[in-house]
Amino acid sequence: MAEPELRPRYAPKPTPETEHFWEGTRNHELLLQRCKDCGTVYFPPRAFCPTTGSGEVEIFKASGKAKLVSYMINHRQHPSFHGPYAIAVVQLEEGPMMMTNIVNCEQTPEALQLDMDLEVVFEKVNDEVTVALFQPTGA
Repeated sequence: MAEPELRPRYAPKPTPETEHFWEGTRNHELLLQRCKDCGTVYFPPRAFCPTTGSGEVEIFKASGKAKLVSYMINHRQHPSFHGPYAIAVVQLEEGPMMMTNIVNCEQTPEALQLDMDLEVVFEKVNDEVTVALFQPTGA
């Protein structure tokens, strides 16, 4: 039986608070924010520090390195993905956690080991949005 045709991945709508993040992903850079007052690095993007409420924040390029914190393997058909596929939470080297998909490896518990080293990869969805995904380091 032939695989059903996939539709494009859902693309979030950039907002003024997130535009820098999406501009970064379009340029294959993972951009984070850091509070100039307390040093907290945070994600998702917002105009103020979640710790202090300060608006004194800076944008910087992250390393793109992460560790796998948690995941689930979805076996149900999705209109944009061939299954199975991993929905994961990763901890970025800089500290924040991020929800993502793990790609370029088998989608099995044997391949997806907690605390495994990951690196960011980018997938263009459309001219406005490129998403950050993660793969095992060196995949």
